[in-house]
Amino acid sequence: MSNKIKVLLVDDHPLVREGLVNLINQQAGLEVCGEAGSEPQALEMAAMANPDVAVVDITLENGSGLELLKSLKAGYPSVKALVLSMHDESLYAERALQAGARGYIMKREAAKKVIAGIHAVHAGQIFVSEKISSALTEKFIGGGSAKDASPVEQLSDRELQVFELIGRGQGTRQISETLHVGFKTVQAYQARIKEKLNLANASELMRAAIRWSDSRQQK
Repeated sequence: MSNKIKVLLVDDHPLVREGLVNLINQQAGLEVCGEAGSEPQALEMAAMANPDVAVVDITLENGSGLELLKSLKAGYPSVKALVLSMHDESLYAERALQAGARGYIMKREAAKKVIAGIHAVHAGQIFVSEKISSALTEKFIGGGSAKDASPVEQLSDRELQVFELIGRGQGTRQISETLHVGFKTVQAYQARIKEKLNLANASELMRAAIRWSDSRQQK
């Protein structure tokens, strides 16, 4: 029996997965036990490969990394999840931790940090940047409330997903296919987003989503 930590990689970019496979399999105590590009594939691999750690991206081919984290937490509680994503940690790290992740790393970080993160979450530790750790501590001590957050931060996980997809140019039908939810469900999310962001119509929603998406890419 191998004593290596078994790692499941979940990322929708094959080249990213290939790089991670090479990185992880070079480590004496680690081995990649499976790969997936979508939420359904990841859950299938989790059942088949019995991983110790899942390294998960926020954006997947079908579904959402946040929803996958919730499914892993519910169905495979022994799997420790570590998010590795290009998405800004200031907006997504807390959401990921609430969804079940034990750590959050930006893809721009050095490779050694990924390895350190895998070992840390496997050992039961929380692995986030000093910036996020400080922000979460301050929020906990200060009892931070929703009113202190920006309007976009007040969106639910699903609403934020829809808002992000609108900013990437997807229409209602395409969003419903991407997220595997009904057309009317997406319309309901859009209505709630407009209400929370104080937007009058679909055109204002689209402009706001595109501006927000562009601003995130420039950071």
